[in-house]
Amino acid sequence: MIIDGKKIAATLTQDMTLAVQKMQGRKPHLAFILVGDNSASQTYVRAKKKACVATGITSSLLELPSTIAQDVLLMEIEKRNQDPTIDGILVQLPLPSHISEAAILYAIDPAKDVDGFHPLNVGKMLLGEESGFLPCTPLGIKVLFEKSKISVEGKRVVIVGRSNIVGKPLAAILMQKKPHCNATVTIAHSQSEHLIEICQNADILVAAVGQRHFIKKEMVRPGAVVIDVGIHRLPDKSLTGDVDFAKVAPIASHITPVPGGVGPMTIAMLLQNTLKSCKNQFSLA
Repeated sequence: MIIDGKKIAATLTQDMTLAVQKMQGRKPHLAFILVGDNSASQTYVRAKKKACVATGITSSLLELPSTIAQDVLLMEIEKRNQDPTIDGILVQLPLPSHISEAAILYAIDPAKDVDGFHPLNVGKMLLGEESGFLPCTPLGIKVLFEKSKISVEGKRVVIVGRSNIVGKPLAAILMQKKPHCNATVTIAHSQSEHLIEICQNADILVAAVGQRHFIKKEMVRPGAVVIDVGIHRLPDKSLTGDVDFAKVAPIASHITPVPGGVGPMTIAMLLQNTLKSCKNQFSLA
């Protein structure tokens, strides 16, 4: 069965649109900062801004040259930290090599860190606290399981990929002693010994390794759930993922496509975090 992330995200977006319409006073505001002219980053920001428009969330975009000094970028972030009308701040990655990604992410007010990358929010995620923000892609995968009625409790989940954006946080989320979690999680990677056997042991296999068609049919146990986080552009401009979809789909019980699987959920969770941040700001006021 194909897991239609686009359809699930659209339903969530409709719910958020209604929630925003019912809000009194100002609407949630998500501030984007885009450094340089990376075409992929520009595409991602346009998609996120379009989603904001669809839900009634206000957005603003600051475009800066790739030569900008780190101190100047930090000043721009601090302006948005101090602006009470801004609920979320998103600095689109990657950044130019002369800028410390860690310094920039740490500079964002944790209360406005709707990407969920600040160490304070990472710590809250590890502790299972609800007050922080969860990273958007792992959170989107968790919601995909819930909406698709795929139980992860007690299941063997293998995540191929150990990034700070997907692999590590997804493991932290799914192993929590909470509803829709309680999984037995293994993190593997491209250098793991006996990787085929590790993957074959999975009830749920998550591909987040960043290599096109890395997950082959022989790595997937028949009946397993397969989640493909990867996205790669082919010479004909079409998109594909980390999973060899054509050969894996016939044996998987559920599988996400690329595009139309995890990607739309990531954007939906960004909006959800922004709405949560706005509600938090109102409650503090």
